[in-house]
Amino acid sequence: MAGRAIRITSRIIFAVCGLTSLFTAFPYAVLRGVELPVQSEWVIFLVALTLVGVFSLVIAVLPRSWVAKTCKKDPDDKHLFSAPFRLLGCFGTIAYLVALLAYFAPHAWNLNPQLMLALCPLYFVKLTVDPSPAAIFFVLAPMNAAVYGGLGLTLGYTRLILHTGL
Repeated sequence: MAGRAIRITSRIIFAVCGLTSLFTAFPYAVLRGVELPVQSEWVIFLVALTLVGVFSLVIAVLPRSWVAKTCKKDPDDKHLFSAPFRLLGCFGTIAYLVALLAYFAPHAWNLNPQLMLALCPLYFVKLTVDPSPAAIFFVLAPMNAAVYGGLGLTLGYTRLILHTGL
């Protein structure tokens, strides 16, 4: 029963991370780099966010047997969903903290906007408007965590496919 709960929870979270990555990519696609507050290579952000989002959604909806076949694992192997799920959690936690740091950092630190756009895809919201702390804690930071959680998921499955161990 615990394995089934992990699989169901993982699939739901994978889908949420994928949809959030695609939703986060939307402003980059619409703005096309023109109206971003800093000069950035918007295409890189758009492609990376889209790839992570699509991969997360594909993993969320593919049958377990297909995922197991691709990873060369048994469909009932507990690592098939739990190992990438742990990596998703680690990346998500770190990304949440980076988003909080980006918001609460003093202006004297002069954070590089290009670097912050790479570390926190929704950083341009802070550059264009001043969101409230509640919006940071409950909307922007969780969205950043979901995007980087999707990246952790992608890396977790890449690691399983390449058999580098856990």
